[in-house]
Amino acid sequence: MRLGVYTAILHDRGLPEALNAIRDLGLDAAEINVGGFLPPVHMPTIDDILTSDAARDDYLATFAEAGVALAGLNANGNPLDPNPEIGPPTLADIERAIDVAARLGQTRVVTMSGLPGARAEAATPTWIVNPWESSHLDTLEDQWARAVPVWRELDRRAADRGVMIAIEMHPHNLVFNPATLERLIDATGGENIGAEMDPSHLFWQGIDPIAAIDHLGDRVVHAAAKDVRINPAAAVHGVLDDRHTRFTGDRITRIRGGAAINRWPEGSAWDFVALGRGHDQDFWDRFVAALAAVDPDMAVHIEHEDEALGRIEGLETAAEVLLTARDHAG
Repeated sequence: MRLGVYTAILHDRGLPEALNAIRDLGLDAAEINVGGFLPPVHMPTIDDILTSDAARDDYLATFAEAGVALAGLNANGNPLDPNPEIGPPTLADIERAIDVAARLGQTRVVTMSGLPGARAEAATPTWIVNPWESSHLDTLEDQWARAVPVWRELDRRAADRGVMIAIEMHPHNLVFNPATLERLIDATGGENIGAEMDPSHLFWQGIDPIAAIDHLGDRVVHAAAKDVRINPAAAVHGVLDDRHTRFTGDRITRIRGGAAINRWPEGSAWDFVALGRGHDQDFWDRFVAALAAVDPDMAVHIEHEDEALGRIEGLETAAEVLLTARDHAG
């Protein structure tokens, strides 16, 4: 099993320095962002890699020199966003990620399913969280009808290039849990669509990630290691805590389309935390063992979003838990 880091947290340094930091953690793999929400900081020469064998070989040599394997590409974003500055460029990034993955000998591209507007003419995405009322169900079915052709073509592209698309089950997307992932696979006939098993967003939905792995089986093709802590405030505000406010000043994080990541509420219902700060070592032991039972060669990458810990401090905390889990899994 490959254990590594999704390198977006290391975008403050160049690729060689990021890979050295991963190696120094005792880890042996990296997942590289190639577009979507974030720019491809650690693969700025995508077009060259697509057209030049020398550029491809030079890029791969950087990993060989560091002793860290390239083990997946990431193009998280919303390919179905009706905003022309977001949806079409993100879809193009995913298509290009599939192409460059094949050039680099990679078989995993991580992304999100995306989310369209409530109507074909809508300007912004609309997430139907629970369509118990019939008009919301009608809206959701229309959204799926517009999403399926896009994903059918992405699946075909991936199949032609020997790549699996690993979808992160994420809120504000059509696919946010195992049932919606299976719906996408069934609707598209998607032989090359699977799950990136990120337990963090499953935790706060009340889903047991290990039960989800057992349920999806070999449709789990890639994994992230990110923890969530459920806080006492959830008893009052619930897990759909909507008390976010806008960031101001230096802490604004920009993503494609000019959107900003909002400020997390004080006394939040739940928080992203480093491994072990939400769920104990026993959980992560069982999580890694469950993934290994599906595929002993699974790549698992730390995604660090614990605001209480610095970049390297958070990675060190998570790496210790993840390496221990791999040792316990044998």
